[in-house]
Amino acid sequence: MSVFENSFSSPVASRPLKPTRRAATAANRSLTVALLLALVVFILGPLVVLVVWAFAGEWFYPALTPQAWSLSWWHQVLSSAHFGHSIVLSFIFAPVVTAVSAVICLPAAYAFSRYQFPGKRIMFVGLFATNAFPKMGLYIAMASLLYSFHLMDTFLGVVLVQLLNTVVVMTWIPAAAFSAVPKALEEAARDVGAGKFRTFLHVTLPLARPGIIVALIQAFLASFDEAQGTFLVGAPNYTTMPVEMYTMVTNYPQQAAAVFSILLTIPSFVLLLLIRKYIVGGYLAAGFRMK
Repeated sequence: MSVFENSFSSPVASRPLKPTRRAATAANRSLTVALLLALVVFILGPLVVLVVWAFAGEWFYPALTPQAWSLSWWHQVLSSAHFGHSIVLSFIFAPVVTAVSAVICLPAAYAFSRYQFPGKRIMFVGLFATNAFPKMGLYIAMASLLYSFHLMDTFLGVVLVQLLNTVVVMTWIPAAAFSAVPKALEEAARDVGAGKFRTFLHVTLPLARPGIIVALIQAFLASFDEAQGTFLVGAPNYTTMPVEMYTMVTNYPQQAAAVFSILLTIPSFVLLLLIRKYIVGGYLAAGFRMK
């Protein structure tokens, strides 16, 4: 046995790494660690500074930490009727826009996934046209149309302009989720007597649910974070949190803007954590494999 092992053992594998190879490996590891640390600082650095500003009473250069800490700006922002109204509006518009987008786009997503019709691919690719041009130009075009129908500075007008940001994700991701459902399972359900609606409800929908959840939350965040179109169509009566951020940054101290930024960030952070496993599972990337 030892002769057999010796005959197939490689003398190169038993040799220790040369000093130059060890140095190159150590240099590569050091470079990787340095790049990862730089990435962490680039991503988390602004968030850390934002949180510190939110609790700073006084913070002047060149001090690395605030000279005084305070919760007064939290109290002023949360107790302000003006800012409170914008917070309420954001949490009203986002669910409404998400629901309307789901009613319009989910049937279209199913049609793109399950049916063949002339111009299907052109129409599906055409959905991305909403992201292929500067958004402000589209918002201005929509505003002129909404003005003709007397929908400027109205609740419905804001809903319509925010829908523009949800159409892509609400159609693209669910279409990929529906396509991932094996047709054999649907055919098996039909063979045992289930109708089309029952098959969809008990077979197709449960399997496609993760992708639909990702699309719903992405649409919610797109509506929640939309500012330009809402400002153009909804001001001055319908000012959501992202719109108010313009006012906070230009007219209020940094502490107030930091507090408002954190309040705006928390829902997005929580919702992204909820769908993290679905995003890691590839439901977003599945859209690129649509045919």
